[in-house]
Amino acid sequence: MDSNETVPVPGLSQLLEADPLLKSYEKDFRRRYSQFCYRLKGIEENEGGLDSFSRSYESFGVNRQADGGLYCREWAPGAEAVFLAGDFNGWNPFSHPYKKMSYGKWELYIPPREDKSPPIPHGSKLKVVIRDKNGQILYRISPWAKYVVKEGKNVIYDWVHWEPTESYKHKHPHPKKPKSVRIYESHVGIASPEGKIASYKNFTHNVLPRIKDLGYNCIQMMAIMEHAYYASFGYQVTNFFAASSRYGTPDELKELVDTAHSMGIVVLLDVVHSHASKNSEDGLNLFDGTNSCFFHDGSRGNHNQWDSRLFDYANWEVLRFLLSNLRWWLQEYGFDGFRFDGVTSMLYHHHGIGSGFSGDYNEYFGLQVDEDSVVYLMLANHMIHTFYPDCITIAEDVSGMPALCCLIEQGGAGFDYRLAMAVPDKWIQILKELKDEDWNMGNIVHTLTNRRYNEKCIAYAESHDQALVGDKTLAFWLMDAEMYSNMSVMSPLTHVIDRGIQLHKMLRLITHALGGEGYLNFMGNEFGHPEWLDFPRIGNNESYHYARRQFNLADDHHLRYRYLYAFDRDMNKLEERCGWLAAPLAFVSAKHEGDKVIAFERANLLFVFNFHPYKSYTEYRVATNLSGKYKIVLDSDAAEYGGHQRLDHNTDFFTEAFSYNNRSCSLMVYIPSRVAIVLQNMDIPN
Repeated sequence: MDSNETVPVPGLSQLLEADPLLKSYEKDFRRRYSQFCYRLKGIEENEGGLDSFSRSYESFGVNRQADGGLYCREWAPGAEAVFLAGDFNGWNPFSHPYKKMSYGKWELYIPPREDKSPPIPHGSKLKVVIRDKNGQILYRISPWAKYVVKEGKNVIYDWVHWEPTESYKHKHPHPKKPKSVRIYESHVGIASPEGKIASYKNFTHNVLPRIKDLGYNCIQMMAIMEHAYYASFGYQVTNFFAASSRYGTPDELKELVDTAHSMGIVVLLDVVHSHASKNSEDGLNLFDGTNSCFFHDGSRGNHNQWDSRLFDYANWEVLRFLLSNLRWWLQEYGFDGFRFDGVTSMLYHHHGIGSGFSGDYNEYFGLQVDEDSVVYLMLANHMIHTFYPDCITIAEDVSGMPALCCLIEQGGAGFDYRLAMAVPDKWIQILKELKDEDWNMGNIVHTLTNRRYNEKCIAYAESHDQALVGDKTLAFWLMDAEMYSNMSVMSPLTHVIDRGIQLHKMLRLITHALGGEGYLNFMGNEFGHPEWLDFPRIGNNESYHYARRQFNLADDHHLRYRYLYAFDRDMNKLEERCGWLAAPLAFVSAKHEGDKVIAFERANLLFVFNFHPYKSYTEYRVATNLSGKYKIVLDSDAAEYGGHQRLDHNTDFFTEAFSYNNRSCSLMVYIPSRVAIVLQNMDIPN
């Protein structure tokens, strides 16, 4: 198959029928799909298939053979010679040379000892020794290293051969792919009230039960791929196949994932394939002494804002490395999918820098698009969904590229979801710039519903981005300094705290119910975690004070944080029972600017929000298409959520045959100020 040959796209007509404006870019979709097929066919013909190609971690790096010996293989096209050194040979840099193979590959076989034991013991240190074209000797960590550690005050990480006699065996099956995805975005290291780096074991025993109690069915694990700089939040990856050792051992991470599975919770890895750390001694950069190994040479290989290296997605061995990396995390650790970080940077040669993305379709096609990267993402999603059909993939893309979450056979990139990144920005803008009386109901509804048809979104009111130092969480924007003095139930309920608690619940519920087909929350934000998140660094005297999550605040019955925790839990439990995230799009019947009321129907539920700061409505007509008897099933004004108990939950609400706001019937409700209620039609089983 020729790389310029055009291949029919089986489902393209469906894509173009759903969005006729894409017809002008039909050639782009055909070209991308043809390149995808060309790559896939090349892998099938030259590598024995995608299955074998994506399991290259079994032959690259250092792997034990059936006879007890070790087979070592590296790709170092710029090297003049390659050696293996370590504890096993007294750090003799030249005693174990690799043999040069074709296409820049090098291999070495080390026979077993006389007693058939491995020649390199578990836990011993290793280095790949490279002699570059200038004769310089370089000590490197294998790109395929499965475990690296930093000892004491050392700056550089050490490669440790990880091959225990017995490794952790998964005991529990993977949960089925959830129809409604409720994600708890997590970071192991900060998952403790203590000012230190928390462990995998701490997360397993102390945090997983909390996540289960809150009703989340999916965890997104951040900062797992090894990163030398802790304060990078895991986004400057140095060792792609190594689980971060600062939290514990690989087996302890496997136990974490397995325990989550036993609770019916799926676990996603926050995977960073958009760039890599510039570290060379303990990272990928300059592995073979050249600037172009794994990355583009010249300016194209550098991300100026992130100060990191950019992969060459057209390179055969880079595809092997990245696809195998995805497969490794799924196969070895049992992850259930990925949230792909920095997808916008991958999609465009400009990396999104200086681009506002107005929504003009010309922004998504043409020479500014990095189609090598697009094809890699198509291959990645194809591989994941072929071998692991229940896996979930999520794209972090701020640009809104069309078809990113459409099927590959339609010409799409094959993601299951994209993050609805405009939503948290809208809430921050409203809280920063507008008085409560000036909130625009139509603008809020537009932001929450403005998503591409048939492309699923993960909605969130805030994520880790808003928690980082330099920004503020919703709770901090709402309550600020009073969180330090007035969150005790022993102190009077001030106007600031009352407003903050009520709006915190409302913003999260309307985002959950109207904003997408999945929902995400960053750990601690469910109960309004105070303060920002800041990792130890020179600028804060290496302090861990802000690199922690104070879960104890939500457990203290003398503090008002427990009200927010309880509301978040019951909101998730109601979604679990009624399934609005998996239901068709909501029908919005009211977005009244004067009344500050939004009302909509979804999943046989009626949602009513009164954002007015002081007006309550005793007889407010709300439209619905489903006649019958309604009852309140969630009320943000309930006492257990820190509300003012103004509603009687025993009240039955009956519809009238009175058409209203383009719906066939309607009912009258009492809706106090700054309150959200959810009513369920009791005549329809859920």
